Amino acid sequence: MDIEDLFMNDGMLGPKRFYEFETFILKMLKHHIEDQNKSFELTTESINFGDAYSETGFDKIQGPVLIEIKYDLNRTMRLNFFRDQLIKFSNKTGKQITSFLVISAATVTPLSLKKAEKSINEIRDKFNLIIWGPNEIKQIINKHKRFANEVMNNLFQLRMEAVIQTKSSDWREERKVIISELKERYQRGQFSLFVGAGVSSSAGLPDWNTLLNSMFVNYTTKLLDSGPKVDDNDITQIVKRLSTIDSQTALMTARYIRRGLSEGNVKNYDFNKEVTKQLYKLRDKSKPFASELIKAISLMCTPRRTGAKIKSIVTYNFDDLLERQLNKTYNLNKSIYCENDSFDPDQLPVYHVHGFLPEETQDYLNIDKSTFVFSEEGYHKIYSEPYHWSNLVQLNSLRENNCLMIGLSMTDPNLRRLLDIAARNVAEPKHYAFMKRITLKSFIQDDKETVITNSDGAESFLNNHFKLNEELMKELGVIIIWYESYDEIPLILNQVSNFEV
Repeated sequence: MDIEDLFMNDGMLGPKRFYEFETFILKMLKHHIEDQNKSFELTTESINFGDAYSETGFDKIQGPVLIEIKYDLNRTMRLNFFRDQLIKFSNKTGKQITSFLVISAATVTPLSLKKAEKSINEIRDKFNLIIWGPNEIKQIINKHKRFANEVMNNLFQLRMEAVIQTKSSDWREERKVIISELKERYQRGQFSLFVGAGVSSSAGLPDWNTLLNSMFVNYTTKLLDSGPKVDDNDITQIVKRLSTIDSQTALMTARYIRRGLSEGNVKNYDFNKEVTKQLYKLRDKSKPFASELIKAISLMCTPRRTGAKIKSIVTYNFDDLLERQLNKTYNLNKSIYCENDSFDPDQLPVYHVHGFLPEETQDYLNIDKSTFVFSEEGYHKIYSEPYHWSNLVQLNSLRENNCLMIGLSMTDPNLRRLLDIAARNVAEPKHYAFMKRITLKSFIQDDKETVITNSDGAESFLNNHFKLNEELMKELGVIIIWYESYDEIPLILNQVSNFEV
């Protein structure tokens, strides 16, 4: 069994490969070490250091020993990698170690070792540093061939079992660590924002279903002009009931609406105007255009003395609320909504990859040529054209930058497909996404009525649900930043961007 052939046979990396390799090695080490009646435990308290710990040591390795697993140490090893890992482990656990074992699926090259030579020498003065590659792993496999085959045949199930069995930690404390890492990556400057409907909703714009209902009312009213008198309230009730008992998706409903309103002599541009009218007409006027979330995003985009930290914004929203706030803060930006649009080097590009419907259309050129994804037809067009400009923009940002996703449900199939493609060339997750965490109270109660009586069982289920979501998102190269209240998001964003201007 050749490790490099098994996990690196096509030259691609990817978080999925890394976690499969990590699961395989941890299972093999546990079996190998405990077979010697030596201790083995997972270091589950932190996402930042070490994967396992053996207080007694094993083979000829003197304990206590910290074990770190890397998919390709050549790609992840930096100058102070070894020292930083040991410091984090000691500070967090208070445990002392004698040996530090680092395991890599790829053979560690002499050049990589030379790059970290100073750090390695510093460590070896105090600790026994051991680096294992494919040859050492193969020796363990050969000692336990039957067990190794069992593990290989059940990798995904074993990985999910390990996730479920991991002791649940304080998610808010883990979030602090994630935010600290996010801030470090933001300050490096190779950063993009991906913005979804939640951002526009914070300024009172309607969500997708509300917009669809309004458009559906408009269409249905026209059809019923010659029939029984039906007012908007009646139709809204019908639509709500239909959405409850009918399983058709929002995109399918949008398809019917678009076809209905575009029939006859009605031009496509008129349809876009109708969507624009409804979009801004339905805005909750009690909320300011510049919500706290939109202001926080704008602040992140403000250039610093060392230059702009945000390289681009990719938005799936039709509106121009973000641009309005960017203009107020004197931030040079350019809305990009057509294939041939360009921007100056000192401008921040705001890519409207699903279309652009500003309230004041006269302020923009060629709005009628905007790539407008409203229904299944438009969605399928983009999905089926890998070289469509909107796909290339998203994929380029995901490959070249660290990306933070705000106001997105992360369920869009095309976005997940692009994330999967981009993740194939990285060893570990490098993007972040805000996702709402269901509270126990809201889960077991519905309108103050208890619908789940076993609160302990419900809490256990929710914890496992969150852990599995984290694990599956990591396969797409995304780290989840949990929140319970929408008000937490702008506070976190301000924390990330709060450093000397």
